[in-house]
Amino acid sequence: MILLRMICHMGMYEYTRASFGIKNAPAHFQRMMDTIFPEEILEGWMVVYIDNIIIYSETWEDHVQYIDRVLSKCTPIDLKISLKGCNFDQQELLALGHKVSGLSLAINIRTFAHITSSLYKLCSKDVVFETTKERRDAYERIKNELTNAPVLILADFELPFKI
Repeated sequence: MILLRMICHMGMYEYTRASFGIKNAPAHFQRMMDTIFPEEILEGWMVVYIDNIIIYSETWEDHVQYIDRVLSKCTPIDLKISLKGCNFDQQELLALGHKVSGLSLAINIRTFAHITSSLYKLCSKDVVFETTKERRDAYERIKNELTNAPVLILADFELPFKI
């Protein structure tokens, strides 16, 4: 079904991929992905957010099986996966601004490198260790970012819960 065509003096053109700028394109793409992978999502080992697919498992054998299931659904409908954008066998990953692992969910400080750049300069050879306002501010800011950000961990049902 053709949803968007353009006609100009050079002919008629239509998109073969989702276009940037079309207001409802992300919602349609998300719905398409949810339609392709309903069992995988319901079984609880896969999360899809627009064009990001996260597959998680407890064993490597299960993981390989899950990857095979996903790829076997992509091939017949010609859904391409960029190998350059894939990461395999990760214990921890960045997803939607969070650092996700099997044990916790923590915020990822996006501007960490920028904030700490003045502090890293102190590690260079032949640099005199000098405390400046910029370095003190960077230290305080990163300290606040790290200590105030919530970290969610899995509940330990062996311990009592306090409400």
